[in-house]
Amino acid sequence: MATFVLVHGAWHGGWCWLRVARLLRDAAHEVYTPTLTGLGERAHLARPEIDLETHIQDVVGVLEAEELRQVTLVGHSYAGAVITGAAARAAGRLSHLVYLDAFLPEAGKAVIDYSSRAQALREAAREHGEGWRIPPLPPAAFGVTSQRDIELLTRRLVPQPLRTFEQPLPAAGGERLKRSYVHCSKPEMGPFGPFAERVRDDRKWTFHELKTGHDAMLTAPGEVAKILLAR
Repeated sequence: MATFVLVHGAWHGGWCWLRVARLLRDAAHEVYTPTLTGLGERAHLARPEIDLETHIQDVVGVLEAEELRQVTLVGHSYAGAVITGAAARAAGRLSHLVYLDAFLPEAGKAVIDYSSRAQALREAAREHGEGWRIPPLPPAAFGVTSQRDIELLTRRLVPQPLRTFEQPLPAAGGERLKRSYVHCSKPEMGPFGPFAERVRDDRKWTFHELKTGHDAMLTAPGEVAKILLAR
């Protein structure tokens, strides 16, 4: 039996992993899908002070409180920064880092540093988010096409605290762990193509490509679960 901790990306919540988590549990594995502070069902905790550090602590807290070991830690999108930071503090509890169409930030750099839409994101927060939270992107931006998934995202996406994007990653970890990158290429979204190209031929990484949209845990849960189960 393996242990998986699945960390969602910006604007989402632990709810987005339901389909993948069900498949992993059906295969008799242990699965945790924490929701980061201020998002999902924890949106009532949103406040201007929430930053990347808050979310790193969220994940480390799950690893420590549940006394988890040999964990496959999966981060989608923004959560690439979260799991990289968590690995710097809790590498002893981890066996494998999986980046699902995710940021691969360097220590000292923020998620927003890698975005060509940095100014637009800040303007959206200023004009529609009281200056500190970024309204959700439209469902189409996440590569979903079915009406069911469009309606799901429309109901459930919530604003993202701006400081989570602006705070530099304090420390990067995981270099000695097994690492995998899963690139979602149809359609390709945002800044993730360059990260995929960086590791595609790197022998220190296992590389996968899924011809599906960015929210692969919704659009291709079977394929995502298959990759995770292969480990």
